Amino acid sequence: MSIRKRTWKTANGDARTAWVLDYFDQNRKRRLRTFDRKQDAEKFEATTRIEIGKGIHVADRDSITVKEAGTLWLAECRAENLEPTTLEQYDQHLRLHIVPFIGSEKLSHLNVPFVSSFRTKLRDEGRSPAMVRGVMGSLGALISVAQQRGQAAHNPVRELKRSRRKGSASQQRHKAKLKIGVDIPTRDEIRALLAKAKGRYRPLLMTAVVTGLRASELRGLRWEDVDLDTKKPELHVRQRADRRGIIGPPKSASGYRTIPLPPDTAQVLREWKLICPKKRDHKRDPGKLHLVFPNGAGNVELTGNIIKRGLIPTMIAARLVIPALDEQKKVRRDESGKVIFEPKYTGMHALRHFFASWCINRKVDGGHELPPKIVQERLGHSTIAMTLDIYGHLFPRGDDTAELAAAEQSLLSTI
Repeated sequence: MSIRKRTWKTANGDARTAWVLDYFDQNRKRRLRTFDRKQDAEKFEATTRIEIGKGIHVADRDSITVKEAGTLWLAECRAENLEPTTLEQYDQHLRLHIVPFIGSEKLSHLNVPFVSSFRTKLRDEGRSPAMVRGVMGSLGALISVAQQRGQAAHNPVRELKRSRRKGSASQQRHKAKLKIGVDIPTRDEIRALLAKAKGRYRPLLMTAVVTGLRASELRGLRWEDVDLDTKKPELHVRQRADRRGIIGPPKSASGYRTIPLPPDTAQVLREWKLICPKKRDHKRDPGKLHLVFPNGAGNVELTGNIIKRGLIPTMIAARLVIPALDEQKKVRRDESGKVIFEPKYTGMHALRHFFASWCINRKVDGGHELPPKIVQERLGHSTIAMTLDIYGHLFPRGDDTAELAAAEQSLLSTI
């Protein structure tokens, strides 16, 4: 490799200077790259030496644009038969948020400062924090696919994440732990909720509480997957319904699982089975779905309907509410000055969180006291690491005072 200075005159007679890096890549192909500053050429040379040594260098001429890489990435996702809703989300990330800003940039030009600036740009343009995270994840995924094709030497999105993890403790973002009574309903709150659950939503909410099924799994649950006529009632998770009501397999292989049903819930489901909607429409034959919790026509129910018509009204009836806040975090009031309240828990996932805590809690506290591996299996998590990351702080500690005293007494009693 060599860096040389090049000087010439423009058509206007002005003198121009540039620095040219002359090198051979890992395939012994000669490459030239021009820089305005010598220090930029030297920096690129240092990086390129490493990339050539690893056999991963991609020259500008051979690099593709972010838009082209995104097209190849989506094709790869379709070939892997990802869920339609997932593909739709990826397409939106690419079409609405990535291509308009950096679609024409070559992958070889992307680095950590560039993607960091892109992330800031998304925020400045009004994208929500959740949307920014999703778009950055999609950008990292499409670059990873390009790496596998030999079209990108490195992934600056992944490098940005690593650099943030290596920052000082004060700079690191710590994900808040789920709190009982804040993110996870308490036992008394669940009792109050189920006491007010009425009609078609009572069996649904009871099942959600005692099985921890995801909303998509509840919506896709069939009667043939529920064993109610045995001494030990149980249900089997074998399918789920996505946001558009399309039936498909569970999220992962671990999603296939069997969960025991408590007697009271099993009895409620037996009664519900006798009056469960089984209507059919003129376009298709949804009665064949035999869903446990369908809509009035026997089709897959929408998650939004379950929350708006079932969960939220039941929360309000059970007085599980908190003061509503405005954008300035101030308590909202109506025209007469009375405080406006809103449901304390607004998503079905809160019931899944409760189920996890119920499985984890000690028996003396009304829980099951199950080991982490069984909790993972009941929840259908793909790895035990996921279970511990989310709920690890809820497991009983082995250094509690009472347990230490008992252990000490057992140890010293033989001395």
